Amino acid sequence: MGIIKPFRIKSFKNKKPIIEFENVSLSYGDRLILDNINFKINQNQIFGMLGPNGVGKSTIFNLITGLISPKNGKIKINGEEVNKFPVYQRTRSFKIGYVPQYGGYFNDLTLIDNLKAIGEIVVENKILMNDRINYLISKFELENIKEIKAKFLSGGQKKKLVIALALLSEPKVLLLDECFAALDILTIKMIQEIIINLQQENQITICICDHQARDLLACVDAAMILSNCKIIAQDTPANLIKNINAQNAYFGSSFKIS
Repeated sequence: MGIIKPFRIKSFKNKKPIIEFENVSLSYGDRLILDNINFKINQNQIFGMLGPNGVGKSTIFNLITGLISPKNGKIKINGEEVNKFPVYQRTRSFKIGYVPQYGGYFNDLTLIDNLKAIGEIVVENKILMNDRINYLISKFELENIKEIKAKFLSGGQKKKLVIALALLSEPKVLLLDECFAALDILTIKMIQEIIINLQQENQITICICDHQARDLLACVDAAMILSNCKIIAQDTPANLIKNINAQNAYFGSSFKIS
């Protein structure tokens, strides 16, 4: 499924980091979630986080957006330490868009009314808002379904909608939480193409978390694997699937991308 882009990572070595975690730890009560993790996501990179459910992938997104704070360590966005920033100020100041795994839209509103409702909040200029909505409807080929209520859309159409909603604010960083979950193969390929096109055409830094290795590795430039509260491996997809730690903890020795 999909094609690995194993050498694109070379073009990111001289790019500045957009998101940095330095010795970050987090616990819920006595339960350790993240143990002294370190990683960087570079400008305009498509970065993936792999691991089984409950390993802390969504927690990292919550740390980035400011919904929760780390017990120890530093989180930087564009080189600035952001632990002190509240969630609204952080997402707005650093232009972070978030696509949740579930929901993210109003069930009883039509697709177009969902876009207008969120547009009223995140876009100050109403002429610009309408232009942006029309652009997203065209870009994601939503014209024929824009008057359908969200609750009647297919899984792939709903995913297109929530990505479009996140793009209304023209983010510089886009976080996608389990974006391939519960989708069929054709829809997954469609979402992969959308992700790659967004990075190429809009110069957005994209971070995806998922537990399905094949789906994620087919569209990222680099990825890391979380296991037992730690990052056990991080590299390009082509190198990651050959990493012994990654094979032992996650892939197995026979894993391939086709």
